[in-house]
Amino acid sequence: MGTSLTVHGHACARLERDGRVLVLDPGSWSEAGVADDADVVLVTHEHADHVVVGDLVTALAARPALEVWAPGPVVALLTGEGADPARVHAAAPGERWTAAGFDVRAFGGRHAVVHPDLPAPANLAYLVDGVLHPGDSFTVPDAPVAVLLLPVGGPWVKVAEAVDHVRAVRPDVVVPIHDAVLSAAGQGLADRLVGTLGGAPQYRRLAPGERLVVGG
Repeated sequence: MGTSLTVHGHACARLERDGRVLVLDPGSWSEAGVADDADVVLVTHEHADHVVVGDLVTALAARPALEVWAPGPVVALLTGEGADPARVHAAAPGERWTAAGFDVRAFGGRHAVVHPDLPAPANLAYLVDGVLHPGDSFTVPDAPVAVLLLPVGGPWVKVAEAVDHVRAVRPDVVVPIHDAVLSAAGQGLADRLVGTLGGAPQYRRLAPGERLVVGG
């Protein structure tokens, strides 16, 4: 059986397989409670739309089996708020591990530039069972990608860059994410342009609760 993918607002995605749950980037614009039953949470970087530190610390306290992987600065924020250091792991580009049965690889290193006057925090892209979540970056992994979770809106990305990211990654399926700052019209425009110009075999915006099965 394959891995089930659902999107839960803005940059948050949830993977389920064999009764285990992995959640990526449950931030401030994500659906509330999406990580309440998670076995694993992966955080790409420290911005609030990707992680709410207090909420994740609370989830760790409520669910003793939950483990988190994140860049070092995020780990420091979590442990500084009382998270158990034994269950919050610093990840780095080039590392590969198994988390709750999911195969995870980390790539990248830095957030895309918003403006030269603003610092670019550490940012990891995660490839999980063929699903790539780049965080806020245009990371291209040296591995095949079945599904690219593609950011299409935000102060650091424009549509032309999103198109080029699809062309560079060459996924089988593109699922747009990171679009809370776009109106419905803006989302539709991004979908039409990236879907037409990116060249992926399939461009698919997932409705709330809609599942996409990867592999299997």
